[in-house]
Amino acid sequence: MTTFLFSHPDFLNHDTGTGHPERSDRMRAIDRALAHEAYGPLQRREASLRDDDEVYITQAHSQHHLANMREIADRLGQTSTHIDGDTVMSPGTWIAARRAVGAGLDAVDAVLSGSAANAFCQVRPPGHHAEHDKAMGFCLFNNVAVAAHYARSKHGAERVAVIDFDVHHGNGTQEIFWADKNLFYGSTHQMPLFPGTGALKETGVGNIFNAPLSAGDGRDRFEQAFSERIIAPLDNFAPDVVIISAGFDAHDRDPLGGLRLFEDDFVWATEQIAGVARRRAAGRIISMLEGGYDLTGLASSVAVHVKTLMEVGS
Repeated sequence: MTTFLFSHPDFLNHDTGTGHPERSDRMRAIDRALAHEAYGPLQRREASLRDDDEVYITQAHSQHHLANMREIADRLGQTSTHIDGDTVMSPGTWIAARRAVGAGLDAVDAVLSGSAANAFCQVRPPGHHAEHDKAMGFCLFNNVAVAAHYARSKHGAERVAVIDFDVHHGNGTQEIFWADKNLFYGSTHQMPLFPGTGALKETGVGNIFNAPLSAGDGRDRFEQAFSERIIAPLDNFAPDVVIISAGFDAHDRDPLGGLRLFEDDFVWATEQIAGVARRRAAGRIISMLEGGYDLTGLASSVAVHVKTLMEVGS
């Protein structure tokens, strides 16, 4: 089997405006990195714009939230608007956000049907800050939470895990998963930092595992926290499928965080997750892009992450 890559040109049409860190150039930088001949074996697929996506969006989000996002999109015309201080909706955002959801659904279909060993979804806008009834932090819909619910409702996966190594805590995923013992959320992230959640004491119903790090922390502290607070409980949870919130803004170069990780650290984290997936979930992994705002750090980190997925899936 092989690794599938889901993306689409429509992700370039989500226009966040001049100077915004979550910009279309992120997609272009990744495209250039993955154009190398080493990525020839990737099975490249277009992220779907699905007729049934709203059914699955509302398994993770409220009907009110979906209707609110649609209403904002319908009244935009050719202008853009800020949902909050840093979350933008432009004329191209509604389609991009739905394709980001669609990529996750497509990846679940491919991996859980056995067509692919694993998958990477190169999408924007990101998703892990979007709560059940609220868009925030660059995010409209929580792509990984929608994919997790879809894996259960469509494919019968009983236990689904999301592992998040973005520099920012995925408050939305935590909130959506909070009271469901068969949904696991594990996160390494910098604290204090936006959005202010992710403390050790936030444990849900024993299914939430936070591993907060401090500005300046690098490989040693990251590996310890990831191993003890994330990988060990994940192994005990024995998921049927693992979804990664793959944010690369913990990279040393990133302007929005203060952690000191490098490409080798993302390789190591991917290998650790893959080890549990191999033991517990027949190797099934879906990875979805979250943050990463230095173009050089983002592109090189995505490249090694995808290469590692290709290697563990071969």
